Amino acid sequence: MERVAVAAARTVALLLRGLGLGGGTAFPGLVALSICPKLVERRGRRLGLGCALVTGTNGKSTTARLLSGAVAACGLPVVANRAGSNLMRGVATALALSPHVPRSMGVFEVDEATLPEAIAALSPRAVVFTNLFRDQLDRYGEVDRVVAIWQQAVSSLTPDATIVLNADDPLVASLAPYARGPVLLYGLEDAGPARSSLEHAADARLCPRCGHDLEYERVYYAHLGWWRCPTCGLARRHPQVAATRVAQDGGLVLKMSLPDGRCEEVVTPLQGLYSAYNVLAATAATLALGLPWHEARRGLASHGPFGRQEEIAVRGRRVRVVLAKNPAGLNQVLRTLADAAPLYLAIFLNDRLADGRDVSWIWDVDFELLQGRVAYLLAGGDRAYDLALRLKYASLQPQDVERRPKPALERALAATPQGRILHVVPTYTALLEVREILARWAGRPHFWEG
Repeated sequence: MERVAVAAARTVALLLRGLGLGGGTAFPGLVALSICPKLVERRGRRLGLGCALVTGTNGKSTTARLLSGAVAACGLPVVANRAGSNLMRGVATALALSPHVPRSMGVFEVDEATLPEAIAALSPRAVVFTNLFRDQLDRYGEVDRVVAIWQQAVSSLTPDATIVLNADDPLVASLAPYARGPVLLYGLEDAGPARSSLEHAADARLCPRCGHDLEYERVYYAHLGWWRCPTCGLARRHPQVAATRVAQDGGLVLKMSLPDGRCEEVVTPLQGLYSAYNVLAATAATLALGLPWHEARRGLASHGPFGRQEEIAVRGRRVRVVLAKNPAGLNQVLRTLADAAPLYLAIFLNDRLADGRDVSWIWDVDFELLQGRVAYLLAGGDRAYDLALRLKYASLQPQDVERRPKPALERALAATPQGRILHVVPTYTALLEVREILARWAGRPHFWEG
């Protein structure tokens, strides 16, 4: 039955791509699972080098991609769901389409609520947690529900599995006591980019142990920082993988201390403080998997963004695409963009199943950060008019409101002077659409080929 399922998945993928109906990153796996429900377990446990899972609200695609690059730089074949299809069907697609499963390492991005099922099926060597914010409220509910799911998932891991936790996120760090195996913490130690107070969109103001108010010595963004509970004493632990200096010099430059005391530097093409956490998470994961550091570091440094922070040259303009899908993530994108004024900016808001149907989260975003910095602004996507209304309340007046992605990009490009950067900020399903259009115009590969 497994062979039939794999053959069916490969046939479906060829048909979808041949007919121009999409990348075939999820549906082939869905077909395969309908034929062989144990496909992920059977092929996943045949991965010769085991696998790692990456989960969290923001940054899991970039972190998984960085980790895949590090594995490949070590000369090891990788099986990965690179296009962000992070439900079991996406994992099944990756496993069914790969011809090299027995000698490969798996690196799978996994949806927050899918994590228990993925752990049960794949028995990973390492699980990486990036952060936890409000996201897709209609699907997940509040963050407390996700924490409970994760606690149960961590408890189910085998004692030889390492969990990699963000020490700066109290919701993620609170998972450590539930681990039966090793725990590896990562975090920021550089006081330079820190703030002194929580953002409006912070989602963890209360102690995960006793429920009293947390105190913050430093805040890097949202509720990530140096935290402690003055009531029960629960506090951020010193991370074994720590960024002692973070700088933005064209790309992101991180000086890091590692568990053995070494200090290393990694330079990547990524932008923004939030990307520093992705690099730290991927670095900690390479150590958890026992990859040779010097080769792995080369992979981390050379692996550029794709779809997230990817830059594409189109018609004499540079178009930079940055995914944002919740208040905490979009606030970080806006803070980074605000430094690049005058801005030429197109924001796309969709409300499809993979985005979350509830778009009320845009009212928690600090669009006011862009006041006086925008030379051109477009509100796009299925909910373009909801977005335009929110922007108006932030005293920002979009020059264009266009739901259809292709005409929207045409207008935004026309409004952007030659040689300037057009920043495109889409939600998840909008990202797949606008990236595909831009790639076609620029002669780039499809997103599933990157």
